[in-house]
Amino acid sequence: MSTAAPTKPTTTTAGGYDVARPQGQCAICHQAILPTTKYVAALSETPAGFQRVDYCTNCWSPGFTSEASIIAFWQTLMPRPEQKKKVFVDDTVLCELFERLGTVTEPQKLSFRFVLGLILMRKRLVLYESTRIDHEREIWQVRMKGRDDMLDLLDPKLDQAQIHEVSQQLGEILHQEL
Repeated sequence: MSTAAPTKPTTTTAGGYDVARPQGQCAICHQAILPTTKYVAALSETPAGFQRVDYCTNCWSPGFTSEASIIAFWQTLMPRPEQKKKVFVDDTVLCELFERLGTVTEPQKLSFRFVLGLILMRKRLVLYESTRIDHEREIWQVRMKGRDDMLDLLDPKLDQAQIHEVSQQLGEILHQEL
């Protein structure tokens, strides 16, 4: 898989994530993705953090999702340059991202997943069931709305400043205010 060459500046978040806005071109064929054209945006994990990569529908392959670096993807329309930013991921993508981050162990990613879980709880897409203590760590048992299987959500005991920082990271990654 080829990565997109940055054609627009990236935004560096307080937590150190560099997240590009839509590139306007396909990461594989490098053809322009014109405004109002369908394309696939993917969130991949790199050693530097999360990166957004855009693909035209002709180059996108469902097999990309088996690559370890892609943790979420969605189909959307390339915005017009003058168009206001819109939420470009739906609740299904957020839920898939939450589940795919279920095995992370790095503190930043655990914090990211925890705040994403709180957002999904607020939206009533993730339901809290119970809490268990495991080696002095508080682990919430949650489940996705409409499903019975339980998921673990580690409470990293973030303070308000850390929650705010991770919320800003999520907002910048998702291109919306949370």
